[in-house]
Amino acid sequence: MDSPLAPSPGAIAVFGAGSIGAYVGGALLGAGANVTLLGRARMRQRIAAHGLQLTDLHGRALRLDGARIPYTDDAAALAGAALILVTVKSADTAAAAEAIRVHAGPGALVLSLQNGVGNADTLRRILPGWTVLGGMVPFNVVQMPDGRLHRGTAGELMAEASPALQPWLAAFAAAQLPVTECADFASIQWGKLLINLNNSVNALSGVPLVQQLRQRGYRRSLALMVDEGRAVLARAGIKPAKVVSVGPRAFSLILRLPDALFTRVAASMLKIDPEARSSMWEDLQAGRKTEVHYLNGAITALAASLGMDAPVNRRMTELVTAAEEGKQGTLGAADMFKILSSTADTH
Repeated sequence: MDSPLAPSPGAIAVFGAGSIGAYVGGALLGAGANVTLLGRARMRQRIAAHGLQLTDLHGRALRLDGARIPYTDDAAALAGAALILVTVKSADTAAAAEAIRVHAGPGALVLSLQNGVGNADTLRRILPGWTVLGGMVPFNVVQMPDGRLHRGTAGELMAEASPALQPWLAAFAAAQLPVTECADFASIQWGKLLINLNNSVNALSGVPLVQQLRQRGYRRSLALMVDEGRAVLARAGIKPAKVVSVGPRAFSLILRLPDALFTRVAASMLKIDPEARSSMWEDLQAGRKTEVHYLNGAITALAASLGMDAPVNRRMTELVTAAEEGKQGTLGAADMFKILSSTADTH
């Protein structure tokens, strides 16, 4: 049952209304908020053909008439926004910030709901004097063939704690997207990034998340990358937060369990909609550049800045990049683990 309508205290612009942006923006629209979606023509055409249909793993279903959804590719639509949700891919953050600087008012609150760890800093650098907050979307959204945007995993939005966010919390709650405010947001971002290393595993596996996680070779591949990431973060003096039911160290240990034991111990981890896949898989299917350089690549970049190497995450970045170029197909669980473990063993 949907929450009562709770109109937002001003206009909201969702900048980068792809899967995540259109889902968040559509949920806010359905709860009575004044929302404009700003994105590519491809999504506009999809919404025009199918309307904006949102479903989730809990059975929620929301349909909005496509003809009544404000959707544009003109950044001038930012002019009246009091809250700007930035959901563009990480590679487009600087361009989005420049568009905000040109078209939006400096009194607007800018909230980054992007993957990776450096997007809010990029926005702040280009938007000095603006209030820019980092945020996190813990769930995945997949574009289904029948036009639905389907949320396949659980979790609540998180954001840097700030008085500027307070007037908007009721609108997000009414949209069934409650926001948890966090004081030490950098640790949250790094904790989420370690979990998001699975995006590349899922993308190259070619199977839904729940099927991938049931195969030990894929889990052990992820564990190699997580452990390498933890070592780099430890050298940097960064303590990643627990963003799932267990912390990063326990998460890695659980991933390595035999299949039968994993199924019992990690039953909550497997409570994923059977349709759920990673956004990186979706990008590969659509022929788009992925965010691998901002996920696995963030580990290798931090390692390099510390005089370290991160060969496993570097190798995964290379594999996904090759897949983007059509030079790498899907990998079975055993093959993926063999490639990554041999990479680790030679360093």
